[in-house]
Amino acid sequence: MEAVILPKEQYQELLKRMDEIKSVLTEKQKDPKDLFLDNQEFLQLMNVSKRTAQTWRDEGIISFSQVGSKIYYRMSDVQKLLDSNYNQAFKKRK
Repeated sequence: MEAVILPKEQYQELLKRMDEIKSVLTEKQKDPKDLFLDNQEFLQLMNVSKRTAQTWRDEGIISFSQVGSKIYYRMSDVQKLLDSNYNQAFKKRK
């Protein structure tokens, strides 16, 4: 194994950067329900057209946030939409 010797300042800077990376990774691992999707990500996730997404927003089917012209959806609202439209499998007749 090879040893690397660093001045104290460089070592402290390295530790600081590692802490920053750790905090970014921790933030990314938050509960997925806290995540926001932009409109394009929502369209891809749900495999719907822009027009369908607009209709769902207009009819109150999906909640959203709008900042300027950008549309955002909470992942928890997407989950709620899917849960509210969930249908149990039917029992097959023999």
